[in-house]
This record gives sequence, structure tokens and C-alpha cells, in this order.
Amino acid sequence: IHRRGKYLIVGLDSEDTLVLHLGMTGRLIYSKAGEEIDYSRVVFLLENNAQLSFTDIRGFGGLWFVPDEKFEEVVPTLASLGPEPLETDFTLEKFKQLLKDKKGKIKTLLMDQSFIAGIGNVYAQEALFLSGIHPTRSPSSLLEGEIEKLYHNLLNVLREAISYRGSSIKSYVDLVGRQGSYEPHLRVYGRAGSNCPRCGHVIERMEVGGRGTCFCPRCQR
Repeated sequence: IHRRGKYLIVGLDSEDTLVLHLGMTGRLIYSKAGEEIDYSRVVFLLENNAQLSFTDIRGFGGLWFVPDEKFEEVVPTLASLGPEPLETDFTLEKFKQLLKDKKGKIKTLLMDQSFIAGIGNVYAQEALFLSGIHPTRSPSSLLEGEIEKLYHNLLNVLREAISYRGSSIKSYVDLVGRQGSYEPHLRVYGRAGSNCPRCGHVIERMEVGGRGTCFCPRCQR
């Protein structure tokens, strides 16, 4: 089992592959065979009198059967994914090159899966706050020091979140029903109306690229 961006890739004994994307509310639940699990979209019966259920309340997730590793044919979006931010070859210099000549808003760019794979709304907001960068800034306006801060904070936020098994903002649990415990450590995501943990100013909320975005108007410029 391995991951590419937000996709889980599961190798089968048949040498075929299952590709899963959990979307907004997708979950994998391991349980006793025959147990009824709400919102199950697919149920895999296992040899040890158990089952693995793929559930998805809102239906934004997906599951694909990929024969003979024909990923690009079956799941074409996999081919368009950008680099993995936690791989060793994702260096500061590579990040600078990726940002070069990019337009639009920095937060929207960070969430573009063809730019960097795997960064979503939560961690984009957190990294920008820690870097003191306003979500609507143009990538081309970032100074050298700001780019370095953003690079390191992106990696640090992702590693920190992984160490807490992610953020259970709503219904997310892992395979055996455990919630992630990173949510209490979030600085700005979902904190609109609260005081900034850095300067005490009220955290505000705005729409950026169609997604709700929390930020500190005093700390983030």
C-alpha cells in the first residue's frame, strides 16, 4: 500500500491494483463480516471472517480497479499530479522553480494538485499563517525569505499533522475507528472570530478560490 497525493494505491495478489480517493467524507472501516456499515459504497469480504467497507456520506470519493498498472488510462488525474512535498527530491530550489512566473493567488496555487500533490485547504491555511503570507498574495510577489519560510512551514505542518494521524474536522476516522488528533493544534483553520495565537487580533474568514479561508489580517501580509 502506498500513497500518491490524496490517492491510496493498494496492490493486489492478482498484480492488479485498487486506487482510492476518500474525497471529503470517505472512510475505510475494518469490521466483522456481515456488519452493516452506514453509507457503504463498496464492501470487500476478507478471508478472516472480516470485511473492509468503503463509506462515503457525500459521495465525492472514488474507487477504481486498475488492471496491469494502467493508471493513466483508468485514473488520468494520477498522471497530472505534481511532486510529493515530503519526498527527498522536493528541495527548496525545486519549490522556487515551481513558483517562478506563477500567477493567481498563492493559496489557490498551493491547493492545485498539479502544482504540488496532497496539499488541501486545512494545511494550506496553516502554512500560510505560519509564514505570515496573506492567502491572496500573488506568487510572483513573494520575497526570497517568504518563499523559504513557506517551504519549511509546508513541510513542517504536513509532518506535524501526520504525527497526530491527521485532523478529524468532522467524521474522519482511521481503519480501526480512531480519530486524528491534530485539530486542537490548528492555528487558524476554522478559527474565524477567535483571537490570533500570535498577535491577538481577530481571525477573519474570506473565500479564496471558492474555499473558505481563515487568516490573520495583521500577521499575514
